[in-house]
Amino acid sequence: MHYGKVWKKSTLRKAACFVVGLAAFGLADNPISTYHYLADPSAASDGDTFYILTDTDDMCVSSDPFNYDIIGLYAFTSEDMKNWTDHGLIFERKREFDYVGNTWASGIAVKDGKVYIVYPDGAGGVGMITSNSIDGPYKDPIAENHGVNKIASHWGSSVLGGCDDIANCFDPGIFIDDDGKGYIIFGGGKNDKRPYGNNFDIVQFSDNNGKVTVDKNTLKRIQAPNSFEAPYLHKKGSNYYLSFNNSSQVIDYSMSTSITGPYTYVGEVIPAIWQVPDAGGHGGNNHQGFAEFKGKWYAVYHDRRLVSASEHPISCSAKEGCVKDPEPGNHRSVSIDELTWNGDKMNKLTFTNPGPKQIKNFDPYRTYKALTSSKQRNVRSRTDWTRGQAVKHVLTPLGTKESWIRVSGVDFGNGAQNLRVKAASVADGNTIEIRKGSASGTLAGSCSLTKTSGWNSYVDNDCAMSGLSGVVDELFFVFKGSKDSTMGILEWEFQGTKREPEPQTAFGGTAWAIPGKIEMENFDEPGYGAGNDSYSDNDADDHGAESNGGKSYREGTGVDIYKKATGYVIGYNQAGEWLEYTVNVAAAGDYTMYAAVASANATSSFKLSIDGDDITEEIAVPQASSGEENYDDYNKVKANVTLPAGEHILRFTVTGDWMDIDYINFVAGKDAEDTEPMFINNKVKLATEATSSFDVFDLSGKKVASFSARNMTEAAKLWREGSVKGAEKASGICLIRNRVNGMITKVRSAR
Repeated sequence: MHYGKVWKKSTLRKAACFVVGLAAFGLADNPISTYHYLADPSAASDGDTFYILTDTDDMCVSSDPFNYDIIGLYAFTSEDMKNWTDHGLIFERKREFDYVGNTWASGIAVKDGKVYIVYPDGAGGVGMITSNSIDGPYKDPIAENHGVNKIASHWGSSVLGGCDDIANCFDPGIFIDDDGKGYIIFGGGKNDKRPYGNNFDIVQFSDNNGKVTVDKNTLKRIQAPNSFEAPYLHKKGSNYYLSFNNSSQVIDYSMSTSITGPYTYVGEVIPAIWQVPDAGGHGGNNHQGFAEFKGKWYAVYHDRRLVSASEHPISCSAKEGCVKDPEPGNHRSVSIDELTWNGDKMNKLTFTNPGPKQIKNFDPYRTYKALTSSKQRNVRSRTDWTRGQAVKHVLTPLGTKESWIRVSGVDFGNGAQNLRVKAASVADGNTIEIRKGSASGTLAGSCSLTKTSGWNSYVDNDCAMSGLSGVVDELFFVFKGSKDSTMGILEWEFQGTKREPEPQTAFGGTAWAIPGKIEMENFDEPGYGAGNDSYSDNDADDHGAESNGGKSYREGTGVDIYKKATGYVIGYNQAGEWLEYTVNVAAAGDYTMYAAVASANATSSFKLSIDGDDITEEIAVPQASSGEENYDDYNKVKANVTLPAGEHILRFTVTGDWMDIDYINFVAGKDAEDTEPMFINNKVKLATEATSSFDVFDLSGKKVASFSARNMTEAAKLWREGSVKGAEKASGICLIRNRVNGMITKVRSAR
C-alpha cells in the first residue's frame, strides 16, 4: 500500500514499546539497513544467493504526509542470511526510462542468472525490466518486444489493453515456475466492478533467448477473500501460495494446486506490524515476500523500527520542499525473519530483533562492495549511475561521530595480514580501524586513506593486519575523520599476505620512443597501491563508451575515450585530470612537441611534465573555428621542450576544461617541422598551427594593440618588425600578453 492512514494502537502502548525499543535496538539486526528508509520488499533465491528488492522510502512530500513519493528500487543480497550487501539504487524512475512513475511496490524473480523485476507505474500500470546482474544495467523487454511500455495500464496502450477494471493497477508480483513459465500477478483496491476479494489478475509470460512475451490470452481474474493489495506468489512442493495484504493491514494467504487457482483461503501469516518489537506501536500497511534458501524459508516485510529508534537517518530525497520527518509512521524499514511450516501450512510469523541465524561463515578473502555488513551506525551512501553501466554504491561515513559497519561470523582461517580498501578521500586524516568484538574492541589494524583528487578518484589502500585468525564473531570497520562525509569507500577485501606495491607499466610493455608519436588513449597500465596510478579522472565513468558500442576501450579506468573515424581520442577532459606515459628519449636535447587537439571552449589548455618537473607552460587549445560545440575541428599546437635522455614518465595535465586530444608528436630539434598529418573525417588536414590572440600594453598598462599569431615567439617577432597594426607608432619596451593562457613577455622595439 502506498497511501492511506497509518494505523496506531493506544498512546500508552506506543510509549511503552518505544522505551523498550530504545534499550534493545542497539543489539538488533533487524532492520537490515539503518541508513535508508525502505519499504515494500519482495524476495527471491537462485540457490546460491538470497535477494531482497525494496522501494526507497526516503520520501519528499510537501503538505500531505501520506503522499508517498517513491523514486526507485534498492537491492540487497546475502549468502549467509546475516551479512547483507547493499547494491544501492539499482533502478531510479525517470532516469533510465522517462515513462516510469512511482515504483511503489515491485516484485523480483531470478532465473538462470537473469534478474526479472516487475514494477508499478504509480497506481496506473505494470512494467518489467530485466538484467543479467542485480546491479544492472536494465532494459525494458516489454517495450522492445511488444512496442508498448506496459504490461497493463490505466492510462495508455499496454499489452493487455488496460487494467481489466482493477481499481489500483499496481503491486505486481512475479513468479517463475519449475517448467520455466513465468507469471505476473497485480492489483489492489476496490471499486464497483472489482471489490475486495476480486481485485487481482494473473497473466503468463515467457522468455525465449531474451525476448520476453506476455500472452494476453492467459489473463485470468483471481479470487482471494478480503484481499486489499500486495499479491505475492510462491511455491512449496506441489502447492502454490497466494499471499496478500488484507483490508485490516494483515498478511493473509490462500493455497491452490494450480498457479491460476482457484485458491482456498487459509488464514493469517504475518501479523499486523504494530506488534513488531521496537516499532513504537506504529502500524499501517505491509508488503511481503517469501523464498526458500538452503533448506530454510524466510519472510521479508516492512515495519517502522528505524524511525522509532533513538537515532535514525532522518533522510529524504534531494528535492525542493523536502520535509525532514513529516510523519514517523511513513518512514518504513525492511526486516527479515525465518518462516516455519506446519506440514503444507505456513505458521504465523514471529517478529524478532536478531533476525535469521547466520547459516555459514563469512569468507573475508573475496572482494566485497563497501556496504556489506550485518549492522551499521552513522553511515550514509550514494549511488553513482551512468547510462548503460552497472551502478556503483559508495559508503560515505560520518567520521566525526561513532561511525562503523559490522560484519558477523568472519572466518579468517590461518590469518589475514592485509586489508585492501578502495576509496576516495577528499580530506586529510581519514582513517579506518579494524576492531574485534565491538567498535572499541581489540585493534587489528588501521588504514590511513590516501587523499585523492576528487569524489570519484579511487585508489587502493593497503593496511597491515594482525590477530585476525579463526572465526571472529563480530568484526567492526570503524571510520574516523575530522569532517563528515569526506571519504567514499567503494570496496574492500582481506588478504592472507600483504600485496606489495607495484609500479605502473608502459602500455603494451614497451615505452613510447621519442622522437615519435604517442597515442593518448594508450597511457600506462596502472600499478597497485598509493602513488602508482597512471591516470586521474574526476569521475569513475567512461563518457566515451557509448561511441565504442557501450564498451570502454580502457575498462575499469573511467578515462573518457571516444572512438572516432580514425581511431580513439581522449575527451571530456576537465582541469586537474592527468595521464602518464612511460617514454624513452633517444638523446638529450631540444625537441618540438606537436599536439592534435580540439575544443569548443575558449579557455581549454594543458601542460606537460617529465618526472614531476614541468617542461611546458600552459598551452592554449584553440576554440573550434565555427564557435560552436564542434570537437571534430582539430588543430595543432606546439611547444619547444628540452628533454633528458633515457626512460622517464611523461605526464599530460589538463589545466583548462573541455578539450579533446588525439596524440602528441615529438620531433627532434627546436622549431622543427611536424612529421604527422592530421586525418579528420578520413581526410588529410594540413598540420598547421592554430592562432591565438595577443594584446600589447605599454609600461603604464594602456593597451596599444591587438593581433593574432601562432605563438608567443611569432607574436614578438611581428611586433619588433612592425608588421602588425599599431606597432608602427610604438617604441621602447612593451608587454605582449597571450589572451588565452595569460602568458606575458617583454619586447623592445625602435621606430
